[in-house]
Amino acid sequence: MSVPYIQANTGGRLHPASEPSLSPLNRGFLYGDAIYEVWRTYHGVIFAWDEHWARLERSAKALYMELPFDREHILSEIRRTTAAFRSHTGFTGDLYIRLQVTRGAGAIGLDTALADQVDFVLLVQPCALLSQEKIESGLSLSLARGLRRNSVEALNPAWKTGNYLNNLLCLREARSRGADEVLILNAAGHITEAAVCNVGFVREGEVVTPPLEAGILEGITRGLLVSTIAAQAGVRVREEFLTIKDLDGVEECFLLSSTKDLAPVSSLDERRFRLGPDTLTRRLKQGFEAYAASYAASHASMTV
Repeated sequence: MSVPYIQANTGGRLHPASEPSLSPLNRGFLYGDAIYEVWRTYHGVIFAWDEHWARLERSAKALYMELPFDREHILSEIRRTTAAFRSHTGFTGDLYIRLQVTRGAGAIGLDTALADQVDFVLLVQPCALLSQEKIESGLSLSLARGLRRNSVEALNPAWKTGNYLNNLLCLREARSRGADEVLILNAAGHITEAAVCNVGFVREGEVVTPPLEAGILEGITRGLLVSTIAAQAGVRVREEFLTIKDLDGVEECFLLSSTKDLAPVSSLDERRFRLGPDTLTRRLKQGFEAYAASYAASHASMTV
């Protein structure tokens, strides 16, 4: 199957992503010794630039990885890469922008002192959007039964690292049952998140979402919902440890991510959730879209 054109930038060199660019000794390839961030654009403007960059710095600090470049340098490289993508493809829509940072290459061995220098790769492609049909019908989830979310005390899911085998294998299990996404529990049996999304539930007119302490990614979209968007919509948000039994009183469910914003969920295995234009999920999704449009209008300098 052919892959649509993806623009890459390896350490400042622009090239098609189909062209090899990293050493086989790169530690991101050998050990998952890497961090990353994904931005998307709304109305051509890079969304939540500062929030994503701050999380990248937190992830780097957690991995004792010193970044040799600042945000201004990476922003200039993003501009070069997005311009090259638009020039090559003629695409004028909204973009997916991925920054992958590794500790570099070096002699084989786990010792971080063997790494030569931190490097980066940028990838740019169209932002894949949920179809209107999928927004109406909702995503299906299935509970991971074979694996649990890795512990906060082991490899903290709040760090956005290149280690995604836990998520990948849990998603594989859910997909084998025909689901779109997975819902993962931690070792204590608490709900955490999906493979690449945070999760929220609607119960008695409130949004309930697992706390960071349950072992989840510190999602940017989730953070904006908790801090700003829900309040603007007149909705209360509660962070709460939840088990599957606690979902008995839940009416709606949605996923949150930078590329999907709020995505309605129709089911969790045999459990069904409300969908439609009169749901709180739809109201919050519209509130997020309004927030993103306002952000784009006030950050025109971040147009790419």
